[in-house]
Amino acid sequence: MFFGTDAADPGTERANTARRFTEYARVWFPAHSPLYAEWAEGVASDDGLLDLIRRLPPDKQQPNLVFAAARFLGCPDDSFPVLAEFLRGRWDEVAAELAVRRTQTNEPARCATLLPVLSRIQRETGKPLALVELGPSAGLCLLPDRYAYQYDHGAVLGAENLASGAPLLACSTAGDPPLPDRLPEIASRQGVDLNPLDGADPETARWLKCLVWPGQTDRLARLTAALGVLTGHQRSAGMAPGGPVRLHRGDLLERVEPLVRAVPDEHTAVVLHSAVISYLPPEVRERFTELVRTLDCRWISNEGFFMDPSGSVPRERAGMFTLALDGVPLAYTGQHGAELHWVPGGHWPEDGQQI
Repeated sequence: MFFGTDAADPGTERANTARRFTEYARVWFPAHSPLYAEWAEGVASDDGLLDLIRRLPPDKQQPNLVFAAARFLGCPDDSFPVLAEFLRGRWDEVAAELAVRRTQTNEPARCATLLPVLSRIQRETGKPLALVELGPSAGLCLLPDRYAYQYDHGAVLGAENLASGAPLLACSTAGDPPLPDRLPEIASRQGVDLNPLDGADPETARWLKCLVWPGQTDRLARLTAALGVLTGHQRSAGMAPGGPVRLHRGDLLERVEPLVRAVPDEHTAVVLHSAVISYLPPEVRERFTELVRTLDCRWISNEGFFMDPSGSVPRERAGMFTLALDGVPLAYTGQHGAELHWVPGGHWPEDGQQI
């Protein structure tokens, strides 16, 4: 299967693809998956593989997506030469899989970095939270009240959830963040995704597990447990607090406004997203930012870049996300939820304040 054209200069395209894989090999992968770092470094130095990958649509060239598709089709977690042989021998299958797949990493542990913000919003408003997640994948981050948490080896928050098989989400902190002492009350759980996933479907669950990077055994165990929580929650949604996880297929720019406007006055609408907006073209990001600022909601962004360049802290920290509320930067976070570094001197925005 062939994607793209050779209209652009092949050498330039190859160099751009190599830079992308090199960045992942040296910034995003090393601390989390040495094997993926090795694979990405190998691809960046292999002109033949670069020529195959550069022909993919730009949004399909992401290293962890390419690697996940190979693993989904049976590539073992072995050395780079094994990966290279697999990609060359079965490229048509890999390309076909990439055509229908997205990264859609559903990392429940990110709830540990979102929870302090969610809990404080509820404490300040005194209202249950109506969550609207953008790019929710299977919706695992719409269940923050159904997990258990442990910050800096302290007391476990939500320990009662462990009995039902919930994962324990551990997070180390720095900079004195406002850690919660109770789980937030969730009024509703909705999400908008171009390709919402059914976490109860075995093949979908297998794809989500292939998106976990090799060597991250704890992360894989958390994902498996969270999928179990989601399945159980959906089955008992009629009685479960906050109701079922409802995922809507569509474009976030078209769907987010009506979802927020439908939230009743007795609830606080919270629009949130993690590692989603960074995949959009810059002009779409700008349109989204303009739109969300007009809505009657609180806005939590947790992305690999700061959503608003007017902030008072550095826009990026290599290998980490920037957590912001209503455009105000609050913390740097580990991309998979294990770290929360509160910004020294950072201030909490008043309700509705934006910068």
